[in-house]
Amino acid sequence: MNAVLATIPSPDQGVWYLGPLPIRAYALCIIAGIIVAIWWGERRWVARGGIKGEVTDIAVWAVPFGLVGGRLYHVITDNQKYFGPGKNPLAALEIWNGGLGIWGAIALGAVGAWIACRRKGIPLPALADALAPGIVVAQAIGRLGNYFNQELYGGDTTLPWGLEIYRRVTPEGREDALAGVAIDHTPIQVVHPTFLYELLWNLGVALLIVWADRKFRLGHGRVFALYVAGYTAGRFWIEMMRTDEATLIFGTRVNVFVSALVFIGAVAYFIIARSRGEREDVAALRATAEPEAEPEAGPAAEPASDDVAENQNDDVEEEKNSPESVKPE
Repeated sequence: MNAVLATIPSPDQGVWYLGPLPIRAYALCIIAGIIVAIWWGERRWVARGGIKGEVTDIAVWAVPFGLVGGRLYHVITDNQKYFGPGKNPLAALEIWNGGLGIWGAIALGAVGAWIACRRKGIPLPALADALAPGIVVAQAIGRLGNYFNQELYGGDTTLPWGLEIYRRVTPEGREDALAGVAIDHTPIQVVHPTFLYELLWNLGVALLIVWADRKFRLGHGRVFALYVAGYTAGRFWIEMMRTDEATLIFGTRVNVFVSALVFIGAVAYFIIARSRGEREDVAALRATAEPEAEPEAGPAAEPASDDVAENQNDDVEEEKNSPESVKPE
């Protein structure tokens, strides 16, 4: 009884209705995370020499690309949920029911950001460094959506911070963990809140990269690489604790392998990019500095046009041929 009283209760529901309009906690958390990432990224970008408003402009490209990429990764790696006998392939489009792979979101989001940066003449590595802390905090906020959805948790536990899982049902009495409501608050499971572990880990990564950036003046994409390395290090062990359905490779969850590979790549980039020196000058790289104004030429300095020159030559010839110009010998 004492163990149960010390556990973390789950929300009764993750969806509320405003008339016929569903308000989903998962979507609200994703939106809140995006807003925080843009707001913080804008402040850091301006502090590095960027122009206010540029991060918002780039987000117009990066966010849609990221959402599509995140969903594609989820559908590809968890294809058994949507394709096969008795499955509904159209459910792959129902992003509001959860399911965004951070790997695909970052990868395709980076493509969108790269396109926008090229259009604006902005160096992508410098921008990525400015955005990195906000992105990992946005991921932490997004994990709250998993809490409301009662998903992505680990195995049974008797630890005092175990998460209570309730049976949720629809008004028709059908069991539905996402759209249903918990009527009976007797937990059917008490599990490891792996979403909470990742949330806290992400906040720690944010603090780490902000500290390292200030102390060592990291640049050339190294802040972003440190974020990726820090995140994947945590995701590696947290992923192995999760019990939700996932694609397996040699009996191990696919995201464990992805975490390890991306971690190695991020560390390698962090080390190699060190040779590029200290933090880059954003204004110089994107040529935002105003060129020195050349002194305006006065009227006397203006070259005569061809017509003016020709007229002047004609006047000289006439003066030579006039009687007044002939001198007696």
